[in-house]
Amino acid sequence: MAIQPIELILGRQFIDGLSMPVFLVDPEGNLLFYNEPAEEILGIRFGETGSMPVEEWSTIFKPTDIEGNPLPPESLPLVQTLTHHKPAQGSFYIDNLKGEKHLINVSAIPIEGRPKRFLGAMALFWNSNFS
Repeated sequence: MAIQPIELILGRQFIDGLSMPVFLVDPEGNLLFYNEPAEEILGIRFGETGSMPVEEWSTIFKPTDIEGNPLPPESLPLVQTLTHHKPAQGSFYIDNLKGEKHLINVSAIPIEGRPKRFLGAMALFWNSNFS
């Protein structure tokens, strides 16, 4: 993997200490990191998946709408943020790699370096299942 800008390296360090699940991607959508709270919802440790392209992570966790219809990658908030360089949010179901279904809320935000250099995005998400 290519050397990352310092903002993304520091972003990963910051995310690693958060108690909220977070995904970090580069400008092309390649997954750079997700933290331990995200591992619980996704059903797999980052150390087991490592980095992966947007085509893989946007489908591996099987995002679906309320009726169970698969969602195309372009409808996911993080992909929308990558495409438009603007915040996006949404709610949808994922089937994680343990076969569990989770309703998640996602807020995605762009990451900019100076001067106005688009570096990627992060998505904060949380489980909306009430049990």
